[in-house]
Amino acid sequence: MAEIAKAPIADHGQRRASFQQARSHETKRSLVQAAMALWRANGYARTTVADICRAAGVSKALFYFYFPRKEDVLFEVGVLSTAAAHQVATQMLATPYDVPAVIAAVLSTIESSIRSSPPELVIEAILEGYRQALAGHDHLERTSLIFAEVFERARQDAKLPNHFDVGHVANVAQSLVSEGARHWAAGRYGKRSFADVVGCDVTALVDGYAQH
Repeated sequence: MAEIAKAPIADHGQRRASFQQARSHETKRSLVQAAMALWRANGYARTTVADICRAAGVSKALFYFYFPRKEDVLFEVGVLSTAAAHQVATQMLATPYDVPAVIAAVLSTIESSIRSSPPELVIEAILEGYRQALAGHDHLERTSLIFAEVFERARQDAKLPNHFDVGHVANVAQSLVSEGARHWAAGRYGKRSFADVVGCDVTALVDGYAQH
């Protein structure tokens, strides 16, 4: 009987924890959305943490609870982009697939995200990622993890040879994506899309290592 009596209390605590977690995610999402809107309107450099807090209706203390610096909001935007790309890759790998098609779909999803951001913001995010990598905090590795998952699955399915160096090629592919995004944002691809240019580069990379 004692155990039965405790169940509603435990259930209430679980619901409360779930509510707090959902509220936390909502607050974080509100901060990211406010920051993105301000960056599009005013530019990244001219937008302050105070501006973001006013737009989101939260205190600075709450902002710094979620993000140690303004730059860290950039990485949250990147998380959303790579999460969508990872979902696309996972769905494709669950059906009959070929590697170039999965690569193209991943890059198209990433391009959809970067096209929604001002070029200045895309470049700033990439450069900040490089600075963080030099400091030992590689926030850009999320993309390489997606490629590693795709390449490992393809190797298991005999679509890539056993000698294929999954980790190394995934890291190089991630570098192509980062530099490709920077060049695209700088207008160096002209009318060509990010996904088309970088897709060709990554596919050539994979083919080269597969034949090596």
